[in-house]
Amino acid sequence: MHELAIAESIIDAVLERTGDRSVTVVRLQVGRLSGVVPDALTFCFELATAGTAIEGAELEIAEPTGRAHCRDCDVDFVVDDLILLCDCGSADVEVVAGRELSVTSVEVA
Repeated sequence: MHELAIAESIIDAVLERTGDRSVTVVRLQVGRLSGVVPDALTFCFELATAGTAIEGAELEIAEPTGRAHCRDCDVDFVVDDLILLCDCGSADVEVVAGRELSVTSVEVA
């Protein structure tokens, strides 16, 4: 489960910025095409924060939809999964959004 490693990296990054201050909320963007399962990330986050200044913090996850651009018909379209096919039938597409994985904000007490 790579979500545990991701949760640990998020915790390390937050603690590096906040030090010993108590963190109440961590907000993330996890794109739908990032390959990260938000529920699994939440579970791992709760486990990995035990004994840290982040323990008990709320994890808020925004899930931006994926978007792609078809190189054949020059159309932008929404992508909800990793099956990257344009309505024109082309698989020559470029993902332009939806792979985000970032901490957007943190609230401290």
